[in-house]
Amino acid sequence: RMGKRRCVPPLEPKLAAGCCGVKKPKLSGSGTHGHGNQATTVPGSSSGPLQNHQHTDGNNGRENVSDLTLGPGNSPITRMNPTSGALSPLTRPNGTANSTKNLVVTAEMCCYCFDVLYCHLYGFPQPRLPRFTNDPYPLFVTWKTGRDKRLRGCIGTFSAMNLHSGLREYTLTSALKDSRFPPLTREELPKLFCSVSLLTNFEDASDYLDWEVGIHGIRIEFINEKGVKRTATYLPEVAKEQDWDQIQTIDSLLRKGGFKAPITNDFRKTIKLTRYRSEKVTISYAEYMASRQHCFQNGTLHAPPLYNHYS
Repeated sequence: RMGKRRCVPPLEPKLAAGCCGVKKPKLSGSGTHGHGNQATTVPGSSSGPLQNHQHTDGNNGRENVSDLTLGPGNSPITRMNPTSGALSPLTRPNGTANSTKNLVVTAEMCCYCFDVLYCHLYGFPQPRLPRFTNDPYPLFVTWKTGRDKRLRGCIGTFSAMNLHSGLREYTLTSALKDSRFPPLTREELPKLFCSVSLLTNFEDASDYLDWEVGIHGIRIEFINEKGVKRTATYLPEVAKEQDWDQIQTIDSLLRKGGFKAPITNDFRKTIKLTRYRSEKVTISYAEYMASRQHCFQNGTLHAPPLYNHYS
């Protein structure tokens, strides 16, 4: 079945969303029955203005989530060349988009996010605007930490934003204002991974099963037990990483969105679902430091980045 395709999300207030799971609960059953009230076992199930992906209509528009897809262009993943200032190929980290695709998202976008966070944490002036495209996209910035890449912050927007200002804003929002976590600190920088996701190919699904695990991100809209409209989203990789089927993903997303009543198949049929694609790139702090080697003196972390490496 094919849903009705949109290039961009419907017009709506700017939303900040969160869609990454914090842990991997085992959701029982293949999904022909309700799971009951499982609010305490669902990733990121909490309430608040900037939380992992739940909000009521009329809030300030942020949604906590985690990754994306884009339009024209065929930019390779790149890093800044220390001598010429030109962009040179950067090895694509494992798990990022296939190198045969024409990509808009680049590793330089993640480097810019690290620049912004680094400067904020050390009290340096913010870096100058980067060279990559400033076209508008819905976007998410995700921070993970440690060898097991635990989620440390993930917030983005479904409203298309110019990338330069959007990445700067959501770098700090996801790092410092994700209500599931305390703000990131200087000491955590060396263990961090940054992912930038750009979202495209929004389609109205014909029903709550009209999407594919590992292919689509999904955003659901539903009326909760109190009669209030709620929304929640997961980026495309979340269901696959959690090893969930479609029903388990939908039920987890309902809990994430604050639905506390028993979940029945009849209720699932009332959900309005939008599916989308995502293009994502991830780099580690070590890769960021390697790309900015010329910006730091004597290997110390206290030297500010070279702000004029952006034109």
